Amino acid sequence: MKFKAFLTDHGVNLLEKRFLPALDKMGKTCHLYLTRDHAIFLHNLLNGDGIQSIAQFQKDALFEDYRISSQNDDRIAFTIDLSLLHRALRSILTIYTEFGGSHGGDAASNRLQIKLVKKLPPHSSQSMPFLTFETKGYKSAVIQDVPISKPLSRSDVLELQAALDMAQDLPQTLVQVPDMNQLQSFVDPQTRTRRAIDKGDAMSVQVSVKHFFKSIQCHLAKPDCAFYGIAQQGSCLTVVFQFFIPGTRQTDKSISLHCRLPVLVDSDPN
Repeated sequence: MKFKAFLTDHGVNLLEKRFLPALDKMGKTCHLYLTRDHAIFLHNLLNGDGIQSIAQFQKDALFEDYRISSQNDDRIAFTIDLSLLHRALRSILTIYTEFGGSHGGDAASNRLQIKLVKKLPPHSSQSMPFLTFETKGYKSAVIQDVPISKPLSRSDVLELQAALDMAQDLPQTLVQVPDMNQLQSFVDPQTRTRRAIDKGDAMSVQVSVKHFFKSIQCHLAKPDCAFYGIAQQGSCLTVVFQFFIPGTRQTDKSISLHCRLPVLVDSDPN
C-alpha cells in the first residue's frame, strides 16, 4: 500500500491551527482513514465507547498531488497519536517556513510532503510504519516521523467503513444553538423545555457532562455554527458543526465535523 501527497497552505492551516487542537480534545488517539477522495479522522467508531467524532475532508481541501493505492480498494486506515501528529507538524512547519524564506523561497522545490513509510527504528530489528513529513531546503531535507499502528486489515477496514456509514446517519431534526463562543454559558429555560416535552413537541436525553464538554471543544476548529439533534429512539445526541466558505454564508462542503454523544444508561428519552 502507498500514500503520498503534498499539504497545501490551506490544508496546513486547517490541521495545525484548527482541527488537530480540537480533535486532540476528543481523545489522544484516533483512526486516520484515507480513501481515493477523502481523509477522515475517526474517534471511537470501532469500540463504541465514549464520544464519537468524525472529521472529514475532501482530498483537495488538504492536499495536492494526492496519490493512494492499496489492495483494499485504495483505502488505508491506521491508528495515530494526535498529539504526536500535531507536534511533528508544528516542528516541520518551523523548518518549512525558514526554508521558504531563504534562497529565493522557491515554492516549487520547497513543498511539504506527507507519506506512509516503513523504517527500521534505532535499536530495533523490525521495521515499523510511520506517517512522515518531509520538506527540502537548499542543501538538505528535514524529516519528521510520526509512529502509527499497523494498517488495518481488509476486514477491519470494512468494519470501520460500516461504522462510518452508520455514524453519518444524522437525525431528521437538528436545532441550531447560539454562537459557539456563547455556548458554554448557554442555559436553556427548564420550564419552557419541559412544557415542549410534555406536549410531544420535543425530546430530551441525558448525556455525560464530560462528553458534552468534549463536544464543546470543537469550537477550536472554528465552525461557523452548530446544530443539535437526538437520534431515533434516543440512541445518542448528535452535534453537527457547519463551516462556511470564507466571506459567504454558503456551506463549505469540502469539510464536515460532527460528534455523537452516548446517552446515559438510565436516561429515559421523553
